[in-house]
Amino acid sequence: QVRLVESGGGLVQAGGSPRLSCVASGNTFGIDVIAWHRQAPGNQRELVAEISSGGSTRYADSVKGRFTISRDNARNTAYLQMNSLKPEDTAVYYCNAANFPRTWWGQGTQVTVSS
Repeated sequence: QVRLVESGGGLVQAGGSPRLSCVASGNTFGIDVIAWHRQAPGNQRELVAEISSGGSTRYADSVKGRFTISRDNARNTAYLQMNSLKPEDTAVYYCNAANFPRTWWGQGTQVTVSS
């Protein structure tokens, strides 16, 4: 079992640059892909960014060039650096870890961007 705890959310002004963290604990050996997803009210959960164990990354078109995902395997921590935030980035951000076919989710952290 893997437990994921997100932090770093809150109320941010448009243009701000917060960094989200996701700390994994438990049986973290073998975690392959770590991803950040988000869900805004009334919308489906969507993939924001993901990073493989080898460091390959993929981003949603809406955040390319603004967000950067990274991971520190020694600290069992993943990060999402968010720059140039827009009000439409407002959502609950969830961390997801996968050791296929098993996946785990964190509880989420709210990010609210004020204009």
